[in-house]
Amino acid sequence: MPILSFNFVVDRCTDTPDQIYRYQKKISGPLLDRIDLHLEIPPVDVSELQGKGDRGEKSVDIRQRVVMARKIQIARQGCLNSALSVPDLERYIILDELSKALLERAVNQLGLSARGYHRVLRIARTLADMSSSSSVSSQHIAEALSYRTSASLSARRV
Repeated sequence: MPILSFNFVVDRCTDTPDQIYRYQKKISGPLLDRIDLHLEIPPVDVSELQGKGDRGEKSVDIRQRVVMARKIQIARQGCLNSALSVPDLERYIILDELSKALLERAVNQLGLSARGYHRVLRIARTLADMSSSSSVSSQHIAEALSYRTSASLSARRV
């Protein structure tokens, strides 16, 4: 069975790109569509593990932003973004023309389903909340789409 994280585990994965593609193709589109975030995580350099590199943002700071975003969501709509219905999404997310165009392109070019479309909106709303933005911008939409495209592109490979 191929290693699904073949993009960076070069030393351990000896499967050809075609073998990996055939294996990934066995994972159904509807199943992949139910996964909100598709992330490729590069390996951590040993110097970072040994405390020699930049440690980045501290977990406690990230946690504070997450807690604040959750509070914003509860105050605004009485639930987390993940629980928003489609009518609620339309109520709490007003898109500008650029954002609408990005989503239209994603539906047409990436084959984004209705479920995927609404998941992108929920993720974009969460990204806006994480940055303390009252509105969802095209930047939030683009970032939310980027979390879905790796799986979409893999599934649509010709």
